Amino acid sequence: MRHWLAPPQPAAGPPGTVNPAGAALAGMVHRLGEPSFVPGLLQELTPVLPAASWSVYRTGRRCKPTLFMSASLGVPDTTQDCWWAYLSGPYRRDSTWGRSFDDDAPVAPLTQLCHVTAQEVEGEHRARVYEAHGVAERVSVVDHEDDGSVFAVNFYRHQHQPPFRDRHLSGFESVAPVLLALARKHIQLSQGAAHSSFAAGSVALPPAPPGHVPAPSLPALRMRLLRTNDQLTDRELDVCARLLQGMTHEGIASDLGLSVPTVKTYRNRAFARLGIHFRNELFARVLGG
Repeated sequence: MRHWLAPPQPAAGPPGTVNPAGAALAGMVHRLGEPSFVPGLLQELTPVLPAASWSVYRTGRRCKPTLFMSASLGVPDTTQDCWWAYLSGPYRRDSTWGRSFDDDAPVAPLTQLCHVTAQEVEGEHRARVYEAHGVAERVSVVDHEDDGSVFAVNFYRHQHQPPFRDRHLSGFESVAPVLLALARKHIQLSQGAAHSSFAAGSVALPPAPPGHVPAPSLPALRMRLLRTNDQLTDRELDVCARLLQGMTHEGIASDLGLSVPTVKTYRNRAFARLGIHFRNELFARVLGG
């Protein structure tokens, strides 16, 4: 695992030569604020850093974990699944950023680069996020913010790809500060646009037919539950999300491969964390407003 400071600006190539980093950045700037920015950025960046997926998110003890954007290139897009797996517990103990989320006092803001392989990631985090989704390596440019949270722009190598080489890391280092600025600007532009997919850090749902109110998906319900209480465990989220979809204890047990008493145990633990006693209180707390 390696952490180092970001350079102040992209490195310029010799006069008269084609600079892959400069060409990549030009393509990204051209897409900025457009729907093609998120899916197209990996393609633009490939000559510099051949990553298969990327994500932009904020995480930490003093903020609501938020995924702003993500996409994949050449592989099935599992970035949303990775995010849910990360939120299921590993984010609270993520030690890959070079600074601990456990520090009580705010830290000085700092922009840093991070390179980590799957083997260097803690066991549960590695199993749930990296191994479960075929991710082998990550490079990030990270703003450590004064409340102790991190705003991270991440690029991932998947297991079917050869390892990142020194020239890839060097190329990423040369464009990292601009990538960080572009990500922040794209979020700002997208949040200001009507019907933005990134407003409040959420993914926009498709419009419902007239007169029909669609049931929230399990991922959407898990996010609402986490916003209500971020101490809920993975299984507690699984059970409560299904309760909110109207499933019976027997149906939840069958769906999750658990016994009915085990489902009720997770329900009771979750209700205790939420300070409620009945299912109708769960609906009121999570879906009432």
